[in-house]
Amino acid sequence: MKYVVTGAAGLIGSALIWKLNRMGIDDILAVDHLGTSEKWKNLRALSYADYMEKDVFYERLLAGALPRDVECILHMGACSSTTEKDATYLIGNNFEYTKTLALYSVSHNVRFLYASSAATYGDGEHGYVDDEEHIEELRPMNMYGYSKQMFDLWARRQGLLSKITGVKYTNVFGPNELHKAEMRSVVCRAYEQIRDTGKVGLFKSYRSEYADGEQKRDFIYVKDAVKMVMFLLENHCHGIYNIGSGRAETWNSLASAVFKALDRPVNIEYIEMPEHLRGKYQYYTCADITKIRKAGYTDIVTPLEDTVADYIRNYISQGRFLGDE
Repeated sequence: MKYVVTGAAGLIGSALIWKLNRMGIDDILAVDHLGTSEKWKNLRALSYADYMEKDVFYERLLAGALPRDVECILHMGACSSTTEKDATYLIGNNFEYTKTLALYSVSHNVRFLYASSAATYGDGEHGYVDDEEHIEELRPMNMYGYSKQMFDLWARRQGLLSKITGVKYTNVFGPNELHKAEMRSVVCRAYEQIRDTGKVGLFKSYRSEYADGEQKRDFIYVKDAVKMVMFLLENHCHGIYNIGSGRAETWNSLASAVFKALDRPVNIEYIEMPEHLRGKYQYYTCADITKIRKAGYTDIVTPLEDTVADYIRNYISQGRFLGDE
């Protein structure tokens, strides 16, 4: 089994399998916890050699019973909810699990690439630079971000970042995210709102320097994200890298792109932000992608308007998934 992809039925995990398939690779062990969600649909059009539930995989990992021919583990499996409040669950799922996989990979000479998160940057006080020397300065704003930060810190202190690869995703959106419920991208939710009501709701701003809807995010299409990941993998780049567009776009721009893709007039309503989010809300994110550029990645990150159009016109409005092309 050449590749193991955890979180295989998730947005990014399934997109990685899609990308591997397009490269002619299907010698893949897909690992996930399907439960009662609809994310199994993300796997239907993909090719892989075997599937294993997360708990079974973990038991075999601890017992040293994984396939001997594994060359690479792409660890995308995690709880990605930024509002999850069970810190014990997050530590077990996002920290301890990743530690076990990393130690196994290093001791068995297996490539290991794992998902960190731009949520580790917190409010951006210390910037959005993927500089491993300053990880300790970062202050995540939610427990999800901190669970990712915990592993980054541990890996650095263990001297593993010269042997493994971490990727800090910004706001990833695209096909195969419908199962994510409240964690679906604003593109997905805006499409549904505009389709059903002709308008979209965006959070009001509670900071004077930002007008309503002018809060900014680094949005990246999942196809661009997995292209960047595969570049790091193929070029044996170790350490932590940002995976983002390198552009800060407003929510208003994002919503306008959705209206354009649907050929509808722009109709934005600004709504109150829930109290529990106001102290944890990021008003600005923009990944510094200088590091991956210096590593040799030269592809242009697709413009936001083009990615939104591709997602809406070719996938979500057609009920299609990656692999249905």
